[in-house]
Amino acid sequence: MVPVTEILAFEALSLTLRGRKILNDISGRFQPGRVTVILGANGAGKSSLLSCLSGLREPQSGTVTLGDRALLSLEGKERGQLIGLLPQRPDIHWNVDVKTLVGLGRLPHSGRWGMSANDHQAVARAMAATDCTELSARKAMRLSGGEQGRVLLARVLAGEPQWLLADEPLASLDPAHQFDVLERLKNYAAAGNGVIVVLHDLTQAARFADDIMIMKEGTILAAGLRDQVMTADIMAQAYGVEVQIGTSDTGEPLVVPVRRL
Repeated sequence: MVPVTEILAFEALSLTLRGRKILNDISGRFQPGRVTVILGANGAGKSSLLSCLSGLREPQSGTVTLGDRALLSLEGKERGQLIGLLPQRPDIHWNVDVKTLVGLGRLPHSGRWGMSANDHQAVARAMAATDCTELSARKAMRLSGGEQGRVLLARVLAGEPQWLLADEPLASLDPAHQFDVLERLKNYAAAGNGVIVVLHDLTQAARFADDIMIMKEGTILAAGLRDQVMTADIMAQAYGVEVQIGTSDTGEPLVVPVRRL
């Protein structure tokens, strides 16, 4: 039986770093089977929220729950099986080949005797999904920035987490691979998993998201269905810019900043 993905929620979350309040008593919840895009200006607290949701960082107060369990009460291995995080600027520290690097995503699942046939199959699927198969034997540190971005996403996908959290996964990718990554994440959610993504491109968010959460100065300015949240008024509050919202010739949404307020 395929495990049911549980709701990921946070309650009264506060985080202070270097004397600055990064998250200010915020609460929210994310539904599996949907893509939630988190938007907000630089310094709004988006990356810090993702780090708390993944268990990477412990807040000063408040809780993150997965279903009816506190996230930080879970063993590290179980937490790694359930939640995968692609950080904003991931670093590659070992000059290993790409297949080995992607295989690290299976560590929460691997037994004491190494990777199983199922582990190898998961790695192959993740590399195919991110167009990395032909890079398999190349050294990871010698790849371009865009190639590294795809490989690191493959590492997260290889772990087959119920919740996939990605912080600016489009950075350094060319337009074609941006569409590929967004489509892959959309399909991942459609399979019943939860996907939470931080983006800066408003048009991509409008095309890609089911739900939108907008942050401002450590608070949640708005959250809900994409069309209810991505309004000109809310964008002006969040970013201090006027935007025009419309559609392309093919009917795809467009959200274009036109001037600073």
